[in-house]
Amino acid sequence: MRSTAAALVAVWGASTGLSAQSVGSGQAGPRSFLEREHEILLARSAAPPSVSAGADVYVFTADGYVLAARGGSGAACLVSRSWPDSLEPECFDPEGTRTIMPMEMTRTELLHAGVAPEEAERRIADGIADGTFRLPQRMAVVYMMSEGQRLIADDGTPAGKWRPHLMIYSPWLTNEDAGHSTPPGLMGGMVVDSGLPTANLMVVVPEFVAVSGAEERP
Repeated sequence: MRSTAAALVAVWGASTGLSAQSVGSGQAGPRSFLEREHEILLARSAAPPSVSAGADVYVFTADGYVLAARGGSGAACLVSRSWPDSLEPECFDPEGTRTIMPMEMTRTELLHAGVAPEEAERRIADGIADGTFRLPQRMAVVYMMSEGQRLIADDGTPAGKWRPHLMIYSPWLTNEDAGHSTPPGLMGGMVVDSGLPTANLMVVVPEFVAVSGAEERP
């Protein structure tokens, strides 16, 4: 199981010097905390207002993720942290909230507690196997459209923001299932984790969502 924020594909690496993050990528260690209201705004900026305005919002604290703002639509938003200094705003549709989001929360909390990335991934895989976590039963959408992304490359260097994109989860999906007969690029979408339980079709979209209402700050 890899982080949604870690689904940065090889074609990006070829053009920017960043490589596709692999299972277990990231780094253990204390994560940064943000001022509560700013983190709410940053989390909501992962998706258009049509999604984020009605979503629950979680913020990261010393006790892990806690509900900071209640929505009602079944969607949810948070800021994931694959690396100690990364900020990865994500919004999940209702199915993603029930399935993908608990794994994302657990991963960040384990890494923050000092658990090695490979061990964190093993625990999540065990959780899928024993039913602690479940995979989507239908298409699940994760939005990563925030202009406030602060990503980290595989070698640990700051990478800033990437392209705004959606990740459409469908367990076991392959690039061939999506109609690709040759290795795909970003133009037509491509399957990340092709053929795995965590397979998702990543689709780049035209515009970022701005972090409105607050000046960006650490």
